[in-house]
Amino acid sequence: MTEIKKVGRVSLIDLADITGVDLYHVEKQAEQVVSGDPGLTLIQGEIISQSYWDSVAEEINERLQECSQLALAELAAQLQISSELVTSVLEPRLGTMVKGRLEGGQLYTPAYVARVGAMVRGAARGITVPINLSALWSTLQKLLLEMDGATGVAVEGSFFQSLFNGLVKEGEVLGSVRAGAHWTPTVFAIAQRECIDSFFSQNSFISYDALHKLGISQPVQFLQSRYPEGKHLVTVFVHPSMIEILDAATEDAVERGSWIDSLSVLPASFGSQDASKILSLCPSVQSALKANKALILGESYVFSNGFVKDVYDRVEKEVESFGLSGSSGIMPSDDSYLIKEAKVGQDTNRSSEASETSSESGHKNVLEKGSKKKRGKSGGNVKSGATESGADDTEYIPTKSKKNQKRGKDTPPSQVSDSKPGAKKDGGKLQEGNLNVPSEEWVIQKIMMLNPDFEEQGIDDPKTILRPLASYMRPMLINYLKEKRKALFTENAEKMKRLLDNLQKKLDESFLNMQLYEKALDLFEDDQSTSVLMHRHLLRTTAAALVDTLFLNLDMHNKLKNGIEVQELQNSGSVSLSSTERTALAKSFPGPLSKRALAVIEALEGKQVETFMSAFKELAEESGLHLKKLDKKLERTLLHSYRKDLTSQVSAETDPVSLLAKVVSLLYVQVHNKALQAPGRAISVAVSRLKDKMDDSAYKVLTDYQTATVTLLALMSAATGDEQDCSSDRILSKREHLENLMPALKGLVLGSSQS
Repeated sequence: MTEIKKVGRVSLIDLADITGVDLYHVEKQAEQVVSGDPGLTLIQGEIISQSYWDSVAEEINERLQECSQLALAELAAQLQISSELVTSVLEPRLGTMVKGRLEGGQLYTPAYVARVGAMVRGAARGITVPINLSALWSTLQKLLLEMDGATGVAVEGSFFQSLFNGLVKEGEVLGSVRAGAHWTPTVFAIAQRECIDSFFSQNSFISYDALHKLGISQPVQFLQSRYPEGKHLVTVFVHPSMIEILDAATEDAVERGSWIDSLSVLPASFGSQDASKILSLCPSVQSALKANKALILGESYVFSNGFVKDVYDRVEKEVESFGLSGSSGIMPSDDSYLIKEAKVGQDTNRSSEASETSSESGHKNVLEKGSKKKRGKSGGNVKSGATESGADDTEYIPTKSKKNQKRGKDTPPSQVSDSKPGAKKDGGKLQEGNLNVPSEEWVIQKIMMLNPDFEEQGIDDPKTILRPLASYMRPMLINYLKEKRKALFTENAEKMKRLLDNLQKKLDESFLNMQLYEKALDLFEDDQSTSVLMHRHLLRTTAAALVDTLFLNLDMHNKLKNGIEVQELQNSGSVSLSSTERTALAKSFPGPLSKRALAVIEALEGKQVETFMSAFKELAEESGLHLKKLDKKLERTLLHSYRKDLTSQVSAETDPVSLLAKVVSLLYVQVHNKALQAPGRAISVAVSRLKDKMDDSAYKVLTDYQTATVTLLALMSAATGDEQDCSSDRILSKREHLENLMPALKGLVLGSSQS
């Protein structure tokens, strides 16, 4: 106790050295002493009395008054104790023995606290905009360091914050603290609210971006709390009066059967999403939508149903007039061709009007390769050089590779042509992929053409308005086209059946005649020049008509099957196509059929009938059509009909020039049993070949008539200018001479024919 009373604190180690007692016993004895005296404490191996702490506190207070501030870490180092112990000793003595304030590890005198408090108050009152307090405390720390110099101690930010919180609590500085660090002065909040109130009251709206610029991070919540009657949109906040203005404008447009762009009524800062949202708040718009009186397109455009229906009906007519006829108004397919529809009449006028038709590359041909048909024997009689084939006495057997598929006798050819696997069974199932449909741009152009008001209103880009309308109408137009095409398929089914039946009959007749005429060409094979004339004549006449008939019927069947409305050919045999028109049609046929058709055209323009016949058979086979082969029985029947027809024509003929060719053809039937088709330039050779087959007198009548005919034709071709009057007399004279020879010439063949 004596050692303790000397300085107020003593180390147990020092006591052990002084007393010469073992440290263990010193510690035991020290614990007993401390426990028996409340004024002593045993801390960190030292016995310290309360009087010692009181003296330390007095010393610290003296130093504090001299320096204005002291650091606890410095005091702890001097006293050789921990900072926590210094804090525990000073805290109960603050305000009594130690005249100061402990804050953040620092001791400050009241004067220093008042000084710093005055700095914080002045700085806070001088701020007029929101600020982060940590930045303000950093500025004040630098200022204090400059003022106190090297003797100054760094002030913690928590000290400033503590002083600031006290000032706010006492009302000495006005404002609000958010998240403990963000300060908004009351003067700024007042100016902020006044600015917002002023703009909102004048314009009935305010954008969220404007509030962000004013420092409001949650504008929607701020505006909803300040203006409970307002409505928040996507980027702006609006007053109900703005909704009423738009509602009245849209209601007027709907009642007038017109349209309106809501963005034209709203301020420029409104976006399309804002327009969509505010339209959903307009009561008249919502009631019109429920009553199917209006619709909203493109987020901001309101159209009355009456206006849309009127526009749609007019565009639908355009689609009907262009789409179903393959007009260029509809997006064409890759394969487009031009055909000419020749006018049938006595004037044989072959001028035609080009019309474009479209053929989808994915469409199947009407008559497909897999629908090849074999035909059985026909027992019908041949009349006037023609053979008739009926469904009752004909059996079709479609074949492909090694597979045979037999159908009933009553099944029409149109069903056979569709019997190929994968062929369309009906026209009801239409897909947009194989249907010519209007593009969105086409619909926009049609709307602009039918409604010039859009351009007359001075709109910079009418398409921005029309595109949503076109997008809305296009699916309906496509459905309309599909339904129209479906109806056409149903309507065309019967036409297709009749077309195929008639085509088969025409092919039976024409191809048998072609084979019959081909046999007569053998008589002139020894004369090359004459043979070429005969081949070319047969190709240019009978073969060309045969090809034209097939091409026109195939093209019509293809259109009918693809749902295109066309008129049935009344008499395709009277229609003559040019080489260009045939090529265009051939290229329009799908796939292998087009290749075969082009080969037929090439053979038709050649010099060999045999080559043509081969190419034509391949085309017919590819088309699924059957060509009858000329057998002996059919040949005899056809020749008999041909001879009978020629005899009738010769008997009734009154034109002396035309009579010669018919008589020569009839003579070849009588003499060679061949049906000769000879051009005018080959008649002389044909006549000379009959010399050995006729008696001299009959041959002389024939040659005299042929010589007179040639003379008459020469005079007629030479009759020009001033000599025309003189030539006319000679022509009349020669014509009378020919007419006088006609009975003798007719007698050569008619007497033989009758016998």
